[in-house]
Amino acid sequence: MMMGGKRLSVSSLGAWFCIFLLAVRVEQSFQLQDGILNRKFLGVSHSSSSNSNYAVQLQIQDKHVILDNGLVQITFTKPGGVVSVIKYNGIENLLDGHEKKDRRGYWDLEWSRIGQRGRYDHAVGTEFKVIKESPEQVELSFTVRWNPSNGNSFALNIDKRFIMMRGSSGFYAYGIYERLPGWPAFDLGNSRLAFKLNTAKFHYMAISDDRQRIMPTPQDRSSGQRLNYPEAVLLTNPSNPDLKGEVDDKYQYSCENKDNRVHGWISNTNQSVGFWMITPSDEFRTGGPLKQDLTSHAGPTTLAVFSSSHYAGWDAVDLRFVNGEPWKKVYGPVFIYLNSVSNNQNAHKTLWNDAKDQMRTEVQSWPYSFPVSDDYPSSNQRGTVSGRLLVQDNQEFTFANAAYVGLAPPGQAGSWQTQGKGYQFWVKTNEEGYFTISNVREGDYNLNAWVPGFIGDFKRDGDITITAGCDINLGDLVFRPPRNGPTLWEIGIPDRSAKEFYIPDPNPRYINKLFVSQTSNSEPSSSSNKFRQYGLWERYTELYPYQDLIYRIGVSDYRNDWFFAHVTRNAGNSFQPSTWQVAFPLANVNYLGTYTLRLAFASATNADLHVRVNNPQADGRRFKVGLTGRDNAIARHGIHGLYWLFHFEIPGYLLVRGTNTLYITQSRCTSPFTGIMYDYLRLEGPSGYHFKKSR
Repeated sequence: MMMGGKRLSVSSLGAWFCIFLLAVRVEQSFQLQDGILNRKFLGVSHSSSSNSNYAVQLQIQDKHVILDNGLVQITFTKPGGVVSVIKYNGIENLLDGHEKKDRRGYWDLEWSRIGQRGRYDHAVGTEFKVIKESPEQVELSFTVRWNPSNGNSFALNIDKRFIMMRGSSGFYAYGIYERLPGWPAFDLGNSRLAFKLNTAKFHYMAISDDRQRIMPTPQDRSSGQRLNYPEAVLLTNPSNPDLKGEVDDKYQYSCENKDNRVHGWISNTNQSVGFWMITPSDEFRTGGPLKQDLTSHAGPTTLAVFSSSHYAGWDAVDLRFVNGEPWKKVYGPVFIYLNSVSNNQNAHKTLWNDAKDQMRTEVQSWPYSFPVSDDYPSSNQRGTVSGRLLVQDNQEFTFANAAYVGLAPPGQAGSWQTQGKGYQFWVKTNEEGYFTISNVREGDYNLNAWVPGFIGDFKRDGDITITAGCDINLGDLVFRPPRNGPTLWEIGIPDRSAKEFYIPDPNPRYINKLFVSQTSNSEPSSSSNKFRQYGLWERYTELYPYQDLIYRIGVSDYRNDWFFAHVTRNAGNSFQPSTWQVAFPLANVNYLGTYTLRLAFASATNADLHVRVNNPQADGRRFKVGLTGRDNAIARHGIHGLYWLFHFEIPGYLLVRGTNTLYITQSRCTSPFTGIMYDYLRLEGPSGYHFKKSR
């Protein structure tokens, strides 16, 4: 081989190869500095890479503030703190220039006072301050303060912070929310950071590996047919004919907190550009790891949701403040990340994979060391809690494998689902039940857990006080899930979701193709996201037009025979209650004993369940759940909302040898979305009861 006019020997080639590998590793090491990943070797660029060493520049003008690090330039309104312009990769503005300046990159919130209707407001700052200015980093503050003389203002201070770093292809944002003693009662609903992107450039959205697609435009939605609620639109004449006849609904793109790490949009310019929202931690979010919320949706819009009542109910989440109640919380930081690649067949995949890599870098860097606020503690100001969780059920001990274990503010078992005022920290146990929860903020917490395969919530007795640098080992903890006797029969899997039950194919008139797997003959087949299709609640009446569902223990299969949602029956001009039956055999009955029926709900919306035994008209002996739930997960394609667990003691004399029947009536019928999604049902015999178990 000739190189530079010289012939190279085999040994020389080996030396050159080693040098080449060393050079690649050095290049890669220089591309990962200060938690900022530059992936030129993957074909991903961050504007002009030669500008990555520029110092961060700050320009303060009369009505605007500009941050520029040579890769990204951001313009804020002053003192409002609204992001009005984002310049990147030769594009003058990634945001929607047709929107008003205060509706491009903004904080907003929904709130109310006692006796007043809910209001929607933008958090527009009235004070501007430079927190830090150096060649490496600039941090800005835009603060909106409560005005007690204005009865229409929210009783809350919000300090909106933005950070730009040298060499960073993006910027960070976080908010410090505060109430002082003596302030009036106030309810905080939704609070978020939103970006409205350039409608002419951004058409492709990515939420996860299996949820990515070309999206409809705002004009496509406005010209479409509104369905049962405003968010759901049937696209009747879209600009992209491939979308005609599909349903678009922002709730179809919701995500559980634990999975909501990165989402965003990709432009279709000559140089494809990605705009990504990266959330490295759940510690500040409402409701723990299973809480669902919005991500990105048609607009094109990208959100960082900080607090929300979605999939829980406005009266369930605890962001309700009484008169005089003080409070402070830090939401974020989140990272708005930008990347680009020359257009090719794999542009979407390349940018998405790069965004995931950047997300992992941000997660590993949490908690960040650079925010300049005493309210955001660094790693050495936090503590650690560890231990092992065991499960004792039926006198047997097992390891709590893949259990969710978390620290949340003190409260009753399971109350972490609706907590939003404080912080939460969750991990999953390993195969032997061990867990370590790191980087916990100072404060008092309860240790909570739930274990897939078992009903109920675990809460360790007593508070745990976290101080800076503490390392607390709790040793072995034992969760004893509710049980009074042996299992006679069960329906479903106790996993806090209805996903294992029968989810029908959608009505062909209301399909979102993203959630349909295609077979070779182009017929719809199964999809892990099938539950996200619009209108599935309507299929119940179609599948059971004359008689409600009957499930026979030992014969029926919950995967095919148990409809995923216990909803109302559509009678044309009205909605009617529906009564499901569970028929089960008993070879022997202990007439003096007590049987236990356990019902675990994965979701409930304005539901009231009545259970009768062997007599559908026996009002004198019925079991009532009572009005339950407002999570609206049926309408919002959630497959679960809040978890509920109910226990009913059934006297043995109500049962018979042979076939017995439970009549389970969802008695409220105010809308097509009123109903329940079950997680799991189980009948237990009296203690010491011997039986032959049925499937």
